[in-house]
Amino acid sequence: MSIGAVTSTTPASTSASLATATSKNSLDYDAFLKLLVAEMSNQDPLNPTDSTEYIAQFASFSNVEQSIQTNKKLDSLMMVSALTQANSLIGRTATSADGSLSGTVAAVRVVEGGVEALLEDGRTLPLGPGLMVE
Repeated sequence: MSIGAVTSTTPASTSASLATATSKNSLDYDAFLKLLVAEMSNQDPLNPTDSTEYIAQFASFSNVEQSIQTNKKLDSLMMVSALTQANSLIGRTATSADGSLSGTVAAVRVVEGGVEALLEDGRTLPLGPGLMVE
């Protein structure tokens, strides 16, 4: 039985997988499987990694992925809840915490930082702590 030379260089496919995963800022299942295959194909043949380690890595990755999906759904649910509550402000007078901005709310909208009220005069008032509604 002949054994070929074992090299320690990182193949281009592993580097490409890492670059792809890093550029997305999240690791999806395809990228994880590519990394797993690269790790398996580049392991030391005299000291192979135990299969339970691979299963543990996959289980950990699966838990993280499920947590990310749960957080996204919770964020969406919280935004809908905030918008529903903000909808009750339409037609009422809102005043900022420092009292510098006040007016009748004509509409509400969702923006990057949360929910804001559009006043009848065209100004916007972010909904947050200290907001007074009459």
